[in-house]
Amino acid sequence: MTNTVDVGIVGATGYTGEELCSLLAGHPGVRVVSVTSRQHAGKSVTSVIPRLGRRAAWDALTFIEPDIDALLASDASFFFLALPHGQAAGFASALHAAGRRVLDLSADFRLRDASVYQEFYHDVHPAPELLREAVYGLPEVYRDRIRDARLVACPGCYPTSILIPLLPLLRGGLVETTGIHASCISGVSGAGRKAELTLLFAECNESVRAYGVPKHRHLSEIEQELSLAAREPVKLTFVPHLMPVTRGMHTTLFLNPLAGEFEVMRTLRAAYADEPFVRVGDALPDTKHVVGSNFCDVTSRLDLRTGSLMIFSAIDNLTKGAAGQAVQNFNIMAGFEETTGLRS
Repeated sequence: MTNTVDVGIVGATGYTGEELCSLLAGHPGVRVVSVTSRQHAGKSVTSVIPRLGRRAAWDALTFIEPDIDALLASDASFFFLALPHGQAAGFASALHAAGRRVLDLSADFRLRDASVYQEFYHDVHPAPELLREAVYGLPEVYRDRIRDARLVACPGCYPTSILIPLLPLLRGGLVETTGIHASCISGVSGAGRKAELTLLFAECNESVRAYGVPKHRHLSEIEQELSLAAREPVKLTFVPHLMPVTRGMHTTLFLNPLAGEFEVMRTLRAAYADEPFVRVGDALPDTKHVVGSNFCDVTSRLDLRTGSLMIFSAIDNLTKGAAGQAVQNFNIMAGFEETTGLRS
């Protein structure tokens, strides 16, 4: 496909929004025609996000207020919503009703059950009528549905790092569905751009700590997708940690195996042999090898002493865990090569 697609970005000045702008600026088939920011409305985009400068199309763009009528007037056919949960649903509903295709990077449409959303996000779901139509945007699983979707719910970073290595093993019956433990560690940008005491440099630097225990919000979509793969309810223990780097995510899964390590690795390699952004290898994943890319690196180790199977993954939380995955989904929906505009 060689045509240029007009897109809009709602909420462009958070960490995910800026990463999305950067990726789309390098996409040969995209023309960004509207970019919103309440805080910076009226300012040029490149004055707020200098790394986009020296591109004529971006130098001419000005932030607008996040107003539905203004967004629709821009004539964009696709919209990316890089907003907090609870705020995205209203825009998604209005844009969807107007016939636009929407990629939501918030958590508003990741869950199929509105009651689960209320349990984990402590609020009534703002648009439950769209939950049935929304497609969970994990390309390695839902590519065929994403292609024709009008509303795609891009997964969270922690779920991506857990689901990619674990789903093929559950589908293949290679691990038990009980006793699953996930220990994950994320860069500080995963918390978003906000002024909070716990996210200050002096609080995060030279320190690693757990948070969101025992019921982090991402647990809801992780268990939803694991249960679908296993065809039975699956629960897991999930402990996220904060590490003193800007970006990057590392996950270690502890599982009870029903097959040997050779079969586990063979299954993982077969599942992702044709996937452009999943690399199954022998080396233990390292965040420095994925930061700035859309890759997910995966491997396994079997502890013969304890009988425990360990699966490891690494991603960039802002790319494969957020903006890059959204662009990957967009490429599928718009008919581009899936890797277009994404760094190798």
